[in-house]
Amino acid sequence: MKLSSIAQWIFRLTTLTLLALGAVVTPLAAQESRPTVTQITVDTTITPIVATYVDRGIDTAVDRGDAAVVIRLDTPGGLSSAMDDIISDILSSPIPVIVWVGPEGARAASAGMYISYAAHVAAMAPVTNIGSATPVQMGGEDSGEETALDRKVINDAVARVRELAELRGRNADWAEEAVRDAANVGAREAVDLNIVDFIADDIDEALAMADGREVTVNGDTAVVRTENARLRQVEMSFFEKVLQILVDPNVAFVLLSLGTLGLIFELSSPGTIFPGVAGAIMVILGFYALGTLESNATGFILIALAFALFVLEVFVVSGGILTVGGIIMFVIGGLLLSNTRNPEVLQISRTVIFTVALLIGLFFVFVVGSVVRIRGQKPATGREALIDRHGVARTDLDPGGRVYVEGAIWSAVSTGEPVIPKATAIRVVGRDGMVLAVERIPVEEELEGVRVDPVVNPSVRGWKRTDTWIAEYSSH
Repeated sequence: MKLSSIAQWIFRLTTLTLLALGAVVTPLAAQESRPTVTQITVDTTITPIVATYVDRGIDTAVDRGDAAVVIRLDTPGGLSSAMDDIISDILSSPIPVIVWVGPEGARAASAGMYISYAAHVAAMAPVTNIGSATPVQMGGEDSGEETALDRKVINDAVARVRELAELRGRNADWAEEAVRDAANVGAREAVDLNIVDFIADDIDEALAMADGREVTVNGDTAVVRTENARLRQVEMSFFEKVLQILVDPNVAFVLLSLGTLGLIFELSSPGTIFPGVAGAIMVILGFYALGTLESNATGFILIALAFALFVLEVFVVSGGILTVGGIIMFVIGGLLLSNTRNPEVLQISRTVIFTVALLIGLFFVFVVGSVVRIRGQKPATGREALIDRHGVARTDLDPGGRVYVEGAIWSAVSTGEPVIPKATAIRVVGRDGMVLAVERIPVEEELEGVRVDPVVNPSVRGWKRTDTWIAEYSSH
């Protein structure tokens, strides 16, 4: 074969190879050029757990360089403190945050309306509604009259939502009406009134319609780039889901009620332990659920109480209840600290939390358990060492006489009956100096398996009432 032919074949092979590589690389490059958007799903009551979850989702999107964050919102409202945290996260986000109220049938009520107003872009699915943002004081009585406190809370809410409306160029007058009069509108009317930007059937359509819009992000104008974006989900962690169930306002009320009953029962019947430990855990979680305690404060309180229970376990016989309660408090407290939304707080690794909890549990099972068992054993030396020891009457006890116990002859006094005959099995029940108080062992208790002093008779393994045994025992 000529060299020219070989060169042609090499050229053709190289060309085909490059074309094949181009066919593979081009779609990959196109895919890589597509923007990515983080999706956060809020379809529950607004609580501190949801606020932490939203904060984590926005941080995740920023860390991996996503073009925007989209929040799928469906909520009846929630705690104002948690809502304030979410609004602060949105306002301080370095990337656009899009809120889509959906799917059909969803609502952005109360706190959800404020969050929608804070978003850089707000959209709604068909057959959804928004509004009813009048603040409600938890535990307050509805007397039908507006109090000074009510006016103060409502005026504060109005000022907050008007600021958000002016920042995003939305309808401030209607927002005030939603706060003062609990106004509520559907998706189409919300667009007509400039409450939200547009209607979108799903998140993909919302991202496509948001693309190209100019928004203000941290004081600077930015253009939303979300067309044909790839969605990346940030889900609630298992622990966040569990806490979200616990911190529901209705569950929080139950926790506070049952926890208070547990503490009252413990105070009225000291020593039951379990109601007190369970009650303390439920009361602390109840206050956290209602927003009275911050996540960090709750975590530190639970961990401090956990170590207090560990110390009490050494001095109080609880059957392990204090240890188990302490471990539960330690784990929950540690997880709350690891789930903090405050970036200035050093977060604790969950692996470290569970490892330390396991080590503490093993320590109390083996070490402290051994100490408790040793403390429960009868003394081996000292005044109390002879109590419950067995022996034999060396002389008649009428009531005084001598007995043979633990390899030595002691002066003794009968306590159970006037006269204990010689060679009768006895038990030590007390001691006064060098004089033992003894009682006769009933015949029915003289059973196999009660070990006698091997110095007296190594062959005897129990109180066998045989003439040989009595003779040998009495001869000492």
